Amino acid sequence: MAKYNQPDPRNLNTVVWVNGLVPRQEAKVSVLDSSVQGGDAVWEGLRILRGRALQLNEHIERLRNSAHALVFDSIPSAEEIQAAIFSTLHANHMSDGVHVRITLTRGMKTTSGMDPRLNTMGPTLIVLPEYKGMVYGNSGIRLITASVRRNSPSCLDSKIHHNNLLNNILAKIEANVAGADDALMLDLDGFVAETNATNVFCVKRGNLITPTPVACLPGLTRKLVLEVAQLEGITVEERQVSLTEFYTADEVFTTGTMGGLAHVIEIDGRRIVNSESMGPVTSKLQKTYSQVIWEAGVPL
Repeated sequence: MAKYNQPDPRNLNTVVWVNGLVPRQEAKVSVLDSSVQGGDAVWEGLRILRGRALQLNEHIERLRNSAHALVFDSIPSAEEIQAAIFSTLHANHMSDGVHVRITLTRGMKTTSGMDPRLNTMGPTLIVLPEYKGMVYGNSGIRLITASVRRNSPSCLDSKIHHNNLLNNILAKIEANVAGADDALMLDLDGFVAETNATNVFCVKRGNLITPTPVACLPGLTRKLVLEVAQLEGITVEERQVSLTEFYTADEVFTTGTMGGLAHVIEIDGRRIVNSESMGPVTSKLQKTYSQVIWEAGVPL
């Protein structure tokens, strides 16, 4: 596993939410659940820090929007989802250094099959809290470019935060085989999209550049970094970005809920110029981002 994404023994005896509280060791979904049958589910990753849920409302809104786009029936309200999250955290006395995986499946089917009309029992809400550190640490990460291309909206819209992650997993397998931390994924036209797990930015001559959110998820951390850049007076370009531009950038970093801003050391064996430590623009963004996301956190 990459960096600090290791199992924590403190998680073994926790309780989780599967349409209600249940011991983690006993938690399960039916073999007829849509997540098992076809990866038919949506999800979010939520970070809990010093008694606050970071970007809670934004995560819940995206979860519900994704479920709506997939025509789920009886989608729980934002208040119901928040109550399930907080109930699970309180039951475990968890308030810091926690990652919460929130999954909403289409629910259990009456019989095996693809047709959503077989889902007549309502959705399954799963809340899985775990003690988990920031997955990339502070020492920087290495990327390789995957041969697998990122889905375009003509194949499967990345704006639906769905559980069918095989596109990303295939790219991650390539990174594992190459001994890299993650894989950079290109879109169908050969421009950079994102990594298998995060959004990606580069810095050139003080300007911040990131791929347009066409074949990539418009991530919540990505969105906040763009807002922070404007606060700091940093010029931002959202456009098609070639792989060579990333090879020759002054700084490269990734963004994600459980990685924050992680600086990239090299891509495909090309060393990023300012990669011995986090570069000056990345550092400035990281500092302000950490303050803004904390201030906007929802108290547990």
